[in-house]
Amino acid sequence: MNLSFFDQFTSPYLLGIPLILMSMLFPALLFPSPGNRWVNNRLSTLQSWGIDLITKQLMIPLNKNGHKWAMIFTSLMLLLLSINLLGLLPYTFTPTTQLSMNMALAFPLWLATLLTGLRNQPSASLGHLLPEGTPTPLIPALILIETISLLIRPLALGVRLTANLTAGHLLIQLISTATTALLSIMPTISAITSIILLLLTILEVAVAMIQAYVFVLLLSLYLQENI
Repeated sequence: MNLSFFDQFTSPYLLGIPLILMSMLFPALLFPSPGNRWVNNRLSTLQSWGIDLITKQLMIPLNKNGHKWAMIFTSLMLLLLSINLLGLLPYTFTPTTQLSMNMALAFPLWLATLLTGLRNQPSASLGHLLPEGTPTPLIPALILIETISLLIRPLALGVRLTANLTAGHLLIQLISTATTALLSIMPTISAITSIILLLLTILEVAVAMIQAYVFVLLLSLYLQENI
């Protein structure tokens, strides 16, 4: 029974082909394609308003040089947001519960921000490794500590997203299993747990949106340090 709780985090297969790619591409089909007219329908208007709002929020920490990353950050935000929310539906698979996928998103983008800083302003980028006014005996230790903290940033991004979504999915499954098991034995307790399950689901919807925003926001802050 304990193993069945983690079966939801294994990638489904069809004829030996992993369906994780399909689950990543499917959210893109939910967004209506833009037409030639200024205003097509209410859904397109709502989509444009949401994308504009997300882009403004993500570009607040960045100066003008970082605005060229707006398309990348907005697309990543919409991808993570749609995958996280669709993963809360019954009988669905959430790719962002896989550490390998989150690291595949975090590491290249973090490396791109780092290389951007080393190319444009190498002295300032390397200067982050040694705070100003550091006593001479502490210089080697601080450089080592700052280097380690810099290198674990992509790992922290991936682990944070994976851990939060995995914990939420496990809690929902545990409480829903308890609700079903107590229904015939203690209906009152089952009703109380079902209310808790509803509140937890609402909380997980908020967590899914917040974690997608935090993931992209931290990448934008890393970019701001290097431009």
